[in-house]
Amino acid sequence: MANGLALECQMCGYVGMEDGSDGYYYCQRCGAQADEIRDTAVDNEEMFLNNENAGATIQRRTVVKSEPVTQSQPLSQFWETLRTQVDDDDDDDAEAGDGVGPTEPADFATGPRTLGYEDYYSEIRMRYVMGVQIMIELQIKALVEEFNVCPVIVGIIESIWLRFVASTKLFSDDWADDAINESESQVQGETEGVRVRSEHKSEPHNLLGKRSVMIWYKSVSNTIPLYYSLVISFLACHLTREPILSTDIIKWTLEGKLPYFAAFVEIEKIIGPPTNACPLSSSRMFRPLQTVSVQKLESLAASIAQQIGLELPPVNFYGIALRYLKQLSLPVDTILPHACRIYEWSMPSELWLSANEFRLPTRAFILSILIVSIRILYNIHGFGKWETSLSCAVKREDGKMPKVNNADKLAQQSSSQSDVDDSAAEPCNKDLDATEILVLLHSKYNELIDTSDHGKDLEKYLAYCKDVVFAGVELSFEDQEEDKIIEDLWNFYQKKEDDHKPSELDLLTPSSLHKRPRDHSQSKTTKTKKPKDENDHVTLDPKESHKDREIRRMKSNMEENKFCYISPRRRVKRHDYLHYTRKKGTGAYVYAAHADYYIILRSCARVAQLDVRSMHAAVLSFERRLDWLEKNIKHSLKQMPCYEGCQICDDDNNDGNSMNFDKLNL
Repeated sequence: MANGLALECQMCGYVGMEDGSDGYYYCQRCGAQADEIRDTAVDNEEMFLNNENAGATIQRRTVVKSEPVTQSQPLSQFWETLRTQVDDDDDDDAEAGDGVGPTEPADFATGPRTLGYEDYYSEIRMRYVMGVQIMIELQIKALVEEFNVCPVIVGIIESIWLRFVASTKLFSDDWADDAINESESQVQGETEGVRVRSEHKSEPHNLLGKRSVMIWYKSVSNTIPLYYSLVISFLACHLTREPILSTDIIKWTLEGKLPYFAAFVEIEKIIGPPTNACPLSSSRMFRPLQTVSVQKLESLAASIAQQIGLELPPVNFYGIALRYLKQLSLPVDTILPHACRIYEWSMPSELWLSANEFRLPTRAFILSILIVSIRILYNIHGFGKWETSLSCAVKREDGKMPKVNNADKLAQQSSSQSDVDDSAAEPCNKDLDATEILVLLHSKYNELIDTSDHGKDLEKYLAYCKDVVFAGVELSFEDQEEDKIIEDLWNFYQKKEDDHKPSELDLLTPSSLHKRPRDHSQSKTTKTKKPKDENDHVTLDPKESHKDREIRRMKSNMEENKFCYISPRRRVKRHDYLHYTRKKGTGAYVYAAHADYYIILRSCARVAQLDVRSMHAAVLSFERRLDWLEKNIKHSLKQMPCYEGCQICDDDNNDGNSMNFDKLNL
């Protein structure tokens, strides 16, 4: 009788099942039992013979082959390639042997095989790498189906994953021994060994008594952390030139749209429950406790690319810039072509992924190019376009024009009689007006906050908790009464939502419900208290004009972000591009800027999910690059023997459209 079958193990995929003395078959690698493959002492063809021949039966094997565990979602081809490579290495080692030959009959009857040292670390290593790979597959599937990523990413991810796993050296012959030796060398001096628990006595332990299973698991999880699945998915999107940012990957992950926190449920359905050689639960192995930061995601993607020798392209500037302009509600046809010309001319190195975690992200420099383009096209160089718009009359909510008090009249007169050169405030194209986009960005600044979908209503939040937060958590028994109560409460909630109609009282604010009528006789004699510099809750001063109140709010917001407000420019002598500098004050840098520039800056910082000062630093860095390019190009042209001065070019350099910087020193 042969002692094995050439069948594939459903747990680890190893081909070779060993016959046990109890009639069942066990995997030669992990020791998993094949429940639906067994020996019988009765021939199926002789089961229906008469009673005279029933006793003279011949012992045969009846093999009932079960369906593959991965029938619902088969393993990908590149995982099969990886497993084939590992199995080939094991087969080569087995064929080499020790040169002595067999020492016992091949069909020698033995009991269930005891798991050995190699069985444990092989199963833990293979199961963990397989789980991370399946997590990547689920993420790529979601990117293609839910977020319209090009399907070519499926072929790209195969090459990235295989090369990365090979670069980790996890499948080297010395990996298991090195992990054990490292765990033992971390403890110095004489130490008492950890007491081995009775349920773990059959497992291998190191010299200190620690479970080797946990040592190998920690080693492989530290080599390939679970959040590397997000990094590799982002890297694949970058290679396919998709306008997907690190902020998108993290946002979709936290919302549960990208399989990560709850992926362990699907992983266990595919690879099966824990085995004897890998007794760790799937939730412990494949349920992450936290995600990677947005800043670290880009740097890790660049590090992996360097590790596997992958040459990366720059980011998709056109796609990302188009997306940001639409998000800011800015004119795409006007700004984007100009921004693309600046990008193609300058080609800043910051638009390539960097392994430096502390470098500003690529999206900051994409928005820096957009900010520079907007300032050039609309001539936003501190001429007070936003302040001028505040002097214009604004209709009240009832549609009537408000009465203009003396303060507003004086403000309008001062703005009309200002000594600012009107020609200096004209943009490159006279049809472009900066006032419109500045008012738009200022009014919708609070709307640019990117909120999660599951926090908008209770139904989505409960679905999020069920699918992501408490994924895999189920009652050990079915309680029909509890299910009925939950269903009744949910139906009651939906009925109340449908029947709810907001009344006029619901539209009133709490302050308006308890507001007392103002006594005008006392307001004339009462001394007005100076309002506080707050952004939203500002105490109204009846003597304060609308313009002064809005400017005070702007100053307060700038101070919160460590900026200093600069009044509009007057008696302008140079009409070049205004370059803002920073000055070191008492222990910190002072960022001074005009309101026109700050309105654009803070809006771009919000859509990029960056600090305003970080956004400002990126703009300053890009402006320095443009300044350096202009100076070196002009110097290089003058060194050419065929160079001749051109009066037209010299005039263009002084018409306000060039990038010559007018530095504002504080």
